[in-house]
Amino acid sequence: MSNQDAYDKARDTLTELQSITPPFLAADGNVMTVRIEYPPGDPGIPPHRHPGGPCFGYILEGEMVFEVQGEPPRVVTAGEAFWEPGGDVIHYQDANNRTDTPLRFVVTMIMAPGQPMLVFLEDEELKQSGWVRRSPARST
Repeated sequence: MSNQDAYDKARDTLTELQSITPPFLAADGNVMTVRIEYPPGDPGIPPHRHPGGPCFGYILEGEMVFEVQGEPPRVVTAGEAFWEPGGDVIHYQDANNRTDTPLRFVVTMIMAPGQPMLVFLEDEELKQSGWVRRSPARST
């Protein structure tokens, strides 16, 4: 295969899912990719932050109710990408939106050295934030 054929094949088989300029990247950070699986109807993990950097995800199967601080909850479906800026921004929910199918997704996290992958909010901080779990708005 010629170089031109290889470039053509790469262009023709590639689908850009998202292109983001993250707010910060640690120069000496590392990258971790994880797969997460929730059973039908699972509420996901409690509100948290990713202090070491941004996270980029892709839904493999099912539907996720995704909510980060400053944005309304929304549904992300299989084949769609999502991201969160990390740092001080709170990730409120990543619940399985379906009661009849599991939710499977991958997340790639960019982490600053010495920072944990995630930190859960203390009850008092969550209470002070005024956040309450809510469903995404339904389109009409």
